[in-house]
Amino acid sequence: MSQDYDEEAEEAGASGGGGGGGQNLENNPAAVQLFSDVAFNRFSNISSVFKDDIKKQFGFCITDVDKDWNDAFNFSKNTNFLGNCVKTTNGDMAQRLCTAAEIKFYFESFYQNGGQGKKSGFLKPNKNCNLSSWLSGCEPGWACSVGKDQKVDLKNAKDMPVRVKTCLPCCQGFFCPRGITCMIPCPLGSYCPLAKFNKTTGICDPYRYQLPPGKPDHTCGGADIWADIGSSSDIFCSAGSYCPTTIQKNPCTSGHYCRTGSIAQQSCFRLATCNPMSANQNITAYGLLIFAGLGFLLVIIYNCSDQVLSTREKRKEKSREKAVQSVRETAQAREKWKSAKDIAKKHAIGLQTQLSRTFSKRNSKKVPDLTRGVSQAKPGTDAALPPMPGSSSQQSKKKDKGNLTKMLQELEDNPDSYDGFNIEIGDKNMKKNAPRGKALHTQSQMFRYAYNQIEKEKAMQEQNKNLTFSGVISMANDTEITKRLTIEVAFKDLTITLKGKNIHLMRSVTGKLSPGRVSAVMGPSGAGKTTFLSALTGKAPGCIMTGTILINGKDDPIQAYKKIIGFVPQDDIVHGNLTVEENLWFSARCRLAADLAKPEKVLVVERVIESLGLQPVRDSLVGTVEQRGISGGQRKRVNVGLEMVMEPSLLILDEPTSGLDSSSSQLLLRALRREALEGVNICMVVHQPSYTLFRMFDDLILLAKGGLTVYHGSVKKVEEYFSGLGITVPERANPPDYFIDILEGIIKLSPSIGLTTKQLPVRWMLHNGYPVPMDMLKLIEGTEPSSSGDSTHGGSSHGGSSHGGGGGDGGGQEPQSFAGDFWQDVKCSVETKKDSLQHTLLKSIDLSQRDTPGVFKQYRYYLGRVGKQRLREARTQAVDYLILLLAGICLGTLAKVSDETFGAMGYTYTVIAVSLLCKIAALRSFSLDKLHYWRERSSGMSSLAYFLSKDTIDHFNTIVKPLVYLSMFYFFNNPRSSFSDNYFVLVCLVYCVTGLAYILAILFEPAPAQLWSVLLPVVLTLIATHNDNSKVVDTIADLCYTKWALEAFVVSNAKRYSGVWLITRCGSLMQNGYDLKHFHRCLIFLILTGIVSRAFAFFAMVTFLRK
Repeated sequence: MSQDYDEEAEEAGASGGGGGGGQNLENNPAAVQLFSDVAFNRFSNISSVFKDDIKKQFGFCITDVDKDWNDAFNFSKNTNFLGNCVKTTNGDMAQRLCTAAEIKFYFESFYQNGGQGKKSGFLKPNKNCNLSSWLSGCEPGWACSVGKDQKVDLKNAKDMPVRVKTCLPCCQGFFCPRGITCMIPCPLGSYCPLAKFNKTTGICDPYRYQLPPGKPDHTCGGADIWADIGSSSDIFCSAGSYCPTTIQKNPCTSGHYCRTGSIAQQSCFRLATCNPMSANQNITAYGLLIFAGLGFLLVIIYNCSDQVLSTREKRKEKSREKAVQSVRETAQAREKWKSAKDIAKKHAIGLQTQLSRTFSKRNSKKVPDLTRGVSQAKPGTDAALPPMPGSSSQQSKKKDKGNLTKMLQELEDNPDSYDGFNIEIGDKNMKKNAPRGKALHTQSQMFRYAYNQIEKEKAMQEQNKNLTFSGVISMANDTEITKRLTIEVAFKDLTITLKGKNIHLMRSVTGKLSPGRVSAVMGPSGAGKTTFLSALTGKAPGCIMTGTILINGKDDPIQAYKKIIGFVPQDDIVHGNLTVEENLWFSARCRLAADLAKPEKVLVVERVIESLGLQPVRDSLVGTVEQRGISGGQRKRVNVGLEMVMEPSLLILDEPTSGLDSSSSQLLLRALRREALEGVNICMVVHQPSYTLFRMFDDLILLAKGGLTVYHGSVKKVEEYFSGLGITVPERANPPDYFIDILEGIIKLSPSIGLTTKQLPVRWMLHNGYPVPMDMLKLIEGTEPSSSGDSTHGGSSHGGSSHGGGGGDGGGQEPQSFAGDFWQDVKCSVETKKDSLQHTLLKSIDLSQRDTPGVFKQYRYYLGRVGKQRLREARTQAVDYLILLLAGICLGTLAKVSDETFGAMGYTYTVIAVSLLCKIAALRSFSLDKLHYWRERSSGMSSLAYFLSKDTIDHFNTIVKPLVYLSMFYFFNNPRSSFSDNYFVLVCLVYCVTGLAYILAILFEPAPAQLWSVLLPVVLTLIATHNDNSKVVDTIADLCYTKWALEAFVVSNAKRYSGVWLITRCGSLMQNGYDLKHFHRCLIFLILTGIVSRAFAFFAMVTFLRK
């Protein structure tokens, strides 16, 4: 087809040639149009010649060659500038057009100069323009012809034609570079009129090139260069105007805006401000509206964040109070009815006695039958009541029993039925077939069921003190209740030694903890009480534990029973932003058996709340340092209740009464004793209890400094034992205080006793026939001076028991050097970490006979808990969003989009600001709950469920925070890229930095984690935007998430620049090392970084426990 066009053009040229050919072309519009069509057709097909070269060298900035070529050189809508050029050149325009070889020569110089247009304006010498031949066509803005009779193959990409004839100024709509003698059409979006000589400046406006010296006939030509906007801004259609063709420029009208390089004017949004010749639409009105709306919403959330949960809790409280009132009224009615029965029974007996005295002997023979019937009848039934007047016994047998009679008999047959005597107060209707626990569904039914059971337990406990709770409930419900698995812990010659230091923390401890008994561990500070509890639970990292621990007479690991072992730490590790009931309910749901019905779980929680005296504060927040909540004593009881609600078989408490007054301590211990009635093995550390509290314990374990046993047995016999040693408790002295003062060295033993404080553990071993270590046996043999008994401090007590040999052996050793001590400490630290990892990663068998909820169910429970916590922290979230709004306004206003860098500067600030703000906010997810996690994990709860629930709730911020920031930044900055592209990039960025924040929160303390969160985005952004040609830095930059985010932002904006912007786009991307095809790859890298960082954070959370 191109060949046909050439033949037609030649014929047209022949018919219009000769003599005044130019005049004939002016008078022959058809020939001009034909020449224009031929030139346009030949030039538009030239892209296929170097498509492969473009993909190879410019593939990073041109993804679709045909599309970008059409966006730049598709003049099919208006080819007037071609017709004008045909007339100006007298028909030899086609002989002046650059071939593929010349176009390639020009753009290769641009590529070799790294995309810098200023350098690309100086071309290398070539066939037509060199040191020996420099025609006027070699000057900027001029071009020459190959000759009118010569054919030019524009698709020839190898050979540059000789073009030295008829040099003329470049046509309008074309540009003629300095150093080649051909014309290239100006791309769409440019304005290329003929230059005019400025006599004042001596340059050709508007292109700023000068005329060659010594050539007075040389005039200004056309455009001379097409490069980036920094080098060739003269040919770009100016802002506020649009150029439908490369020789036509129109001002933008009102209601429209025209960016730099526009080919058409764009309509403004409804609320946008667009005056005539506007370079951009002012859409800050939308930003202000969104800011006002979001600000109003945040104010509402800030002030009303607690109303959602409080309203829900109020409804639940009303349901619970209604159930409690109903149960209490039923119990009161039951008591009234029992009183009425007792009165009726007394009247019946009195009536019988009176009748027996009055009637004759014949009638009196029937009296014993009546008396026997009354005495044998079940008390309170119809048989125990006198016959009603006017009725005989035979008639009463025939008649159906009335509702009242049935009700009374049912009450007597089952006095502890679900609803008492099955009447709701205020309603005469009888409630039949009351549902059992597993059939209950509504909240009111569950509370009613729970409180009925508690009332029955109280009533039965008053009648029979020996019945356990399980027995009472079994009698009340007439159902079988699974008994708890009992755990008996026996330990023999238990010794704990620090690794690498040969220091004994505990030595030769022998004894037993029995089910159903409450054992107290007492002793002075440094006696190893907490170490003893840790050893019982199998938690002694960094220590060598020797001896034997038997569970129910078997050598099983204690970790195999961790699902039914409760450990109450010394610190009150309770969630302060949850209520008392929510804390207890969550622990019950996650740690009770999965097949236990929900009403039964409610019963367990309500029983614990009732026994611990937490009813008045059940709906109160526990409180934190910043927010006041319940009192310290109530918080301590909640701390204990977290373990009681899981119905443990072994309950270990570390100083649960510390900080409590006497009444609170007694209340707590009474609750623990009720647990012991269930067969629970309870062991607790107590510091100097009152005498009343002391008598409530069953067993006592008294430890001396160095972890040595002084006494282990019944509390009732402790004074008898010490009296046998000659140690008598004075009158009005508290026995535990007196014994501890002796072990502490405050009270000196009388020399007449013949004992020292150090000899008391040995005396206990000999008393029970336990093996005594040789170095301790010397204390009894008297090898050590008796004055040593006066010194009972930690150093001396360890002196006899810290080393395997005696004190003399240790004294003969030479002290190690600093390097030796340092190496010993390093080995000890490594051993401790190794033990922690083994304890963490190695799973033991499960012998607890309890199937707790799986990961998915626990995930649901965690999700609900974290959701409540975040709702109560809504004010903090509102502040985070407000800061993001302000950051978006500031950066959107100050960092305007630069067309030269496609907004790279504003996006750089965006990456830093969003990374910093979102990281600091994400730190709160794990930094503040470390202690809670360690406690829950040690009790057997799922770490995966905990982590996933936190991350799932944080996804809300991942979705909303980019929206909040962009609502300000986008409307104040107004980039060319779409809102959706910016939003997707920000979502991926926030997801990535949130995962990195998890790692910082888990590995570091809050203060260092915040410092790292600030430093990381700044440092990584500086590395990502460096301009040094360093391969090492480039490699590091390629691994930085900031570069991926910045590249995605810039690429999404650069895609919107086409036509005259093509070289600017390629130059900017080349200098920054970006690629248009990497947009989706950058998003994938950000998401993968977020996933990998979360996986590492989870591994660190599970592995690196507290020191």
